[in-house]
Amino acid sequence: MIEESDRIKKISEYFFSIKMKEIRDLEKQGIKIINLGIGNPDLPPPSGVINKMKKASELNCANSYQISIGIDELRNSISNWYKNIYDVIIDPNEEILPLIGSKEGIMHISMCYLNKGDEVLIPNPGYPTYSSISKLLGANIIYYNLYEKNNWLPNLKVLDSMNLTKVKIMWINYPHMPTGANIDLKKLEEIISLAIKNNILLVYDNPYSCITEKYYNFLSIFNAKNSRKIALELNSLSKNYNMPGWRVGMVIGNKNFIRNILKVKSQMDSGMYYPIQMGAIEAMKNNKTKDWFIILHKEYTKRRKIIWEICDLLNIRYSKKNNSGIFVWAKLNNNDNDIMWSEKILKKYNIFITPGRVFGNNGKGYVRISICCPINILIEAKNRISL
Repeated sequence: MIEESDRIKKISEYFFSIKMKEIRDLEKQGIKIINLGIGNPDLPPPSGVINKMKKASELNCANSYQISIGIDELRNSISNWYKNIYDVIIDPNEEILPLIGSKEGIMHISMCYLNKGDEVLIPNPGYPTYSSISKLLGANIIYYNLYEKNNWLPNLKVLDSMNLTKVKIMWINYPHMPTGANIDLKKLEEIISLAIKNNILLVYDNPYSCITEKYYNFLSIFNAKNSRKIALELNSLSKNYNMPGWRVGMVIGNKNFIRNILKVKSQMDSGMYYPIQMGAIEAMKNNKTKDWFIILHKEYTKRRKIIWEICDLLNIRYSKKNNSGIFVWAKLNNNDNDIMWSEKILKKYNIFITPGRVFGNNGKGYVRISICCPINILIEAKNRISL
């Protein structure tokens, strides 16, 4: 046996990777599992996107290597999209770096700015990949607590009282995954002030910004004062345009940050497939009136109401205020163990629901339910429980 590296010993296989294999094995046995655990949009992309990609795939240049910064047309489209959606002006030549999914951006940014022993501020609960990548790079994680009583927002007084001299990066994510909580501009500016004061790179992970109850008022960190001095923003077409498998993301920030990230990215891949870039451009053209997001909002509102009914049947508590993003976050009763509860629901009803502790200790006693299922499947899930 060749011994694995020390860094790999600090992490395990991704929870959802393990769970999907388990579900696949059950389905091979003829058991129909309803998967309400994964945020995998099931709706098609905007009209014309797939056709645009097909046509682009027939061009002579389609199968060539592409440059890591993406074609000019893609960066220009991202710049126009930020102006149309967020009213933010971004230089397409120096402040945008397309990504093969925003998830890779977490690794690239971390590799750019973290040395072994540096500290990282990570939300609890929060996206597990922030922790996994920090561990792989030998950084020390400081979890900052998010609580329901505080609307899942960071307590800045607590953070300001801490010794943050070794902190290099702070991860924030709103609309928040997994809870669906939102943040306002005032709170964002307070966090930015904290980051500037302590010379911390603030990374705003923003993939759900257009999947919100206020579908006419989308928020970027660059709407906030002084954000360009200290912040980066990750964004994605996965949830916004139902294109998760396309792997189209972006990182936005000042040119010095972007140049550094490009040094890493250019060593890792040979660019995004040209037809996918053309499809992404077509998708972002759908936003001049934001009609696309109104349609999404209406569909997700219908689905969310059925999931609330499922929660009522399961006797678990949810908030109708936090209904952004593609999940419903619900609290179990009687301090139930969320892992055991999830397994019980899987065995009893053949329905998979994600236990909250996957996202950190503060997720214990909660569960996360995805709205990425057609209405007929959600009704089937509801019927299984109500019988």
